[in-house]
Amino acid sequence: MRLAGRTALVTGASRNIGRAIALALAAEGADLVLNTRVNRDELEAVVAECRKAGVRVVPVLADVADPAAVDAMVARALAELPAVDVLVCNAAIRPHRALTETPLEEWHRVLAVNLHSAFYLARAVVPAMKERRRGSIIAIGGQSSLTGRANTAAVTAAKTGLLGFVRALAAELGPFGIRANMVVPGTMDTERRYADWYPEFRQAPPGAPEQLRQIPLGRLGRPEEIADACVFLASDASAYVTGDTIRVMGGRLIG
Repeated sequence: MRLAGRTALVTGASRNIGRAIALALAAEGADLVLNTRVNRDELEAVVAECRKAGVRVVPVLADVADPAAVDAMVARALAELPAVDVLVCNAAIRPHRALTETPLEEWHRVLAVNLHSAFYLARAVVPAMKERRRGSIIAIGGQSSLTGRANTAAVTAAKTGLLGFVRALAAELGPFGIRANMVVPGTMDTERRYADWYPEFRQAPPGAPEQLRQIPLGRLGRPEEIADACVFLASDASAYVTGDTIRVMGGRLIG
C-alpha cells in the first residue's frame, strides 16, 4: 500500500469528491483526519467505511473558514495521530450568481471557505511537516481557476487565488521536502444539493447532451477519478512533482 504509515487530513470529506478521496487514501493505508462542518451522520458513515480498510480515523466537525477551529482540529489530529503528512483542501462552496446579485456576505463567505481556509490549514500543518522534512499539500481547484466563467466572480476569484497560493507554497516549501499541487475537476457526476447555486443547470444539467459535447471523452467525471489523482500526489510516485496542476477534466480545455 502506497500510503501505509502516513496520515492525511481531508476537509469536506462527508460526501461526493471528499468522500471518494477519503476512501481512496484509506485503501492505500493512510490514517485519516476527516472533516466536515455540520453533517455529522454523513461524516460518520464515511468514517465507518474507511475503518473497514484497517486504518485509524479521527472525525472532526469544524468550520474551516474559522482559523481558531482549524488550529483546534490540527491540534487534535497531532494529539491522536503521529503526524499530518498529507493535507487535502477540498471543502468549498460554489454559488453561481451575477456580479450585481452577489451579496457582500456571500462574497466574503466564498473566499473564506474556498481560499482562506487553505491558508489556515497550511499554516497549521506546515511547522510539523518542516520538522519531518516531508509533506504533500493538495488543493482541489475548479475549471474557473483556468478559464473564468460568467456569473462566478466569487468562486473564480477564490479558486484562482488558490492556484496562486499552491504555487507560492511549492516555491517556499520545496527546500523542506514539502510539495504543493492542485487537482482540477471537470464536470463531475456528483450530487448538487443546493440547486439555487447552479441556475444554469435548469436549462442544461451537467449530463445533458449539449454539456457532454463540450467534453472530448463524452461523459461526466467520477469522484473516484479525482481521488486517484490525489492518491498519486500524496504518494512517493509524485516525489518530483510540485507547483503543478493535474486536470481531471476529460479533455474539456483541449480547444
